[in-house]
Amino acid sequence: MRFAIIAAGEGSRLAAEGLEIPKPLVRIAGEELILRLCRIFHAAKADEIAVIVNQLHPESERFVRTLMEQHPEYRIRLVVKTTPGSMISFSHLAPLLKDAPFCLTTVDTVFRETDFFKYIEAFQADPSQALMAVTDFIDDERPLYVGTDVQMNVTDFFDEPVSCKYISGGIYCLHPSMLSSLETCLREKRLRMREFQRQLIADGFRVKAFPFEKILDIDHVSDIQKAESFLKSE
Repeated sequence: MRFAIIAAGEGSRLAAEGLEIPKPLVRIAGEELILRLCRIFHAAKADEIAVIVNQLHPESERFVRTLMEQHPEYRIRLVVKTTPGSMISFSHLAPLLKDAPFCLTTVDTVFRETDFFKYIEAFQADPSQALMAVTDFIDDERPLYVGTDVQMNVTDFFDEPVSCKYISGGIYCLHPSMLSSLETCLREKRLRMREFQRQLIADGFRVKAFPFEKILDIDHVSDIQKAESFLKSE
């Protein structure tokens, strides 16, 4: 199984609040976000870890290249590219993900490791279906609400609550056949990750939700302390 990290965002909100380092290098519980994910993915038996970083942030590239030297066992494959958004970043990682089931996430997701390992185990039990990480903890400026039935099958995605309990956690376990939905979105110039998730449903793929206790995104400086407190309680 492969893993992938989208770490090519500009981190503009953090920069506007005075944080001068790129988002992938933000430290949570003494560990850079990108290092934390690579370590966890390796512990989850990753065959490879594909990473895309922004070429406008050479510090991120240098950090990942050093990580590749110090931890060859992580088997990192690095893409350096400036992109206009996560969907385009995903498209640049897609050629590295087409031959095996994979887990994709953005670099700023913070979660309990125990939740994540259970999530990967659940996906590996049936990798023919997409498994989306969801949470009922809502602390996002523009959450994507996830409609589910009683078996936790995903029925739709919504920009408004519409009686939904969960929101998307930004972690996706997918079969490589589902990259066809990415191609459709790109062809139709629908370039947000939530459009990709909707396209999976439209294309008839089986999509299931897996609840995490809490998933935090690091979008603001205040989120760093929230994440620190959350992980200390683990």
